Amino acid sequence: MALSKMLIGVAAALLAMPAQAATSYVRAGRLIDTEKGVVLTDRLIRIDDGRVAAIMPYAPPPAGATVLDWSGYTVLPGLIDMHTHLADWGQTNNVAEPLLHSAQEIAYVGARNARTTLRAGFTSVHDVGCFRAFSDVELRNAIARGDVEGPRMSVVGAYITTPGGGGEVTGFAPDVTVPADMRVGVASGPDEVRRKVNYLFQHGVDSIKLIATGAVLAEGTEPGQQELTEAEMHAAVEAAAARGGWVTAHAHGAEGIKAAIRAGVRSIEHASLIDDEGIALAKAKGVFLDMDVYNGDYIEEIGTKEGWPAGYLRKNRETTDAQRAGFAKAVKAGVKLSFGTDAGVYPHGKNARQFRYMVRFGMTPMQAIQAATVTSAALLGWSRDVGALSPGHYADMVAVARDPLADVSALESVDHVMKGGAVVR
Repeated sequence: MALSKMLIGVAAALLAMPAQAATSYVRAGRLIDTEKGVVLTDRLIRIDDGRVAAIMPYAPPPAGATVLDWSGYTVLPGLIDMHTHLADWGQTNNVAEPLLHSAQEIAYVGARNARTTLRAGFTSVHDVGCFRAFSDVELRNAIARGDVEGPRMSVVGAYITTPGGGGEVTGFAPDVTVPADMRVGVASGPDEVRRKVNYLFQHGVDSIKLIATGAVLAEGTEPGQQELTEAEMHAAVEAAAARGGWVTAHAHGAEGIKAAIRAGVRSIEHASLIDDEGIALAKAKGVFLDMDVYNGDYIEEIGTKEGWPAGYLRKNRETTDAQRAGFAKAVKAGVKLSFGTDAGVYPHGKNARQFRYMVRFGMTPMQAIQAATVTSAALLGWSRDVGALSPGHYADMVAVARDPLADVSALESVDHVMKGGAVVR
């Protein structure tokens, strides 16, 4: 009897032990170290159970090991886009477009967009809003379960916006009733903002997106006009912090940007009309600017061709050049600049088009790559997991045949993509 009990105990102990980690190797011809800003040549990357275990000068791995030969490529960490809209229909010339698609349809559209984004080399995203609340939460969860192929997602669930503000579906007759799931984040006053923030976290969001000013692509709002008060934004920041979360603010106008920074947000989306005082304040407070400096050209070209509303095109023209001038100033000032594109306004999978614009307006190719890796990882709060290829990080990486430090547009067409040690392209 004693022997039987002993054997049962040994068996139970063996079952409780973790399975031996799956080990594989990648040989990288050139490896961009985004943490140090240098390039290493002919490196062997060891991957254990989906994470980087070691990086060493190349030497033949153990006999029989699984080795992926990327010796003819430049290898860098999986890219991060801090401003996507995966769980929505794309932008069109119809202001009522969000009302034309069911929640069920949006689920399938989101899955398609997620797959496209991952295969373009973007292995992590901050998805900053969808019209049908919590579509992004369910997409994130489906990816995490392995049901859907896509990037790692941090999501906001819905926009916190003032009634009729830049986060509302607007532009049609006043007697049209907008579905309740498209107005989940509409709030007035600090107390209601707190309730809405708590509601969003109760339903699984990771962070909060405030619509601090009017929007370019919304009828009845102006980008320079502040919509949420500083008190409302501060209430959101406090409520999110109590839940272990953080806040970003859509803010085009200079005063709205400064109010959001004073209120304690972690980052500013767009920052199109930022002034010198706003740049200095962002620098002093350590606030990230997430500026979509490519997007204006797409809106001008396609919006004009497809007949987007005249107000959209006017507002885009009033903000595009100003945003790029502000970006150049922010680069020179040493403000923390992440990589955010507003993918969803333009087709998903084209995210890397922004790299050459960031270089055109003041960054080096290495700085632009760091913006889309270590800097964006820091903004997400995910620096221990993504944004770099060093021991402990997920084995998320892309490989390109051309040298992106010589021509950063090489990242617009990546050759291979890996997420968590598994090759997806």
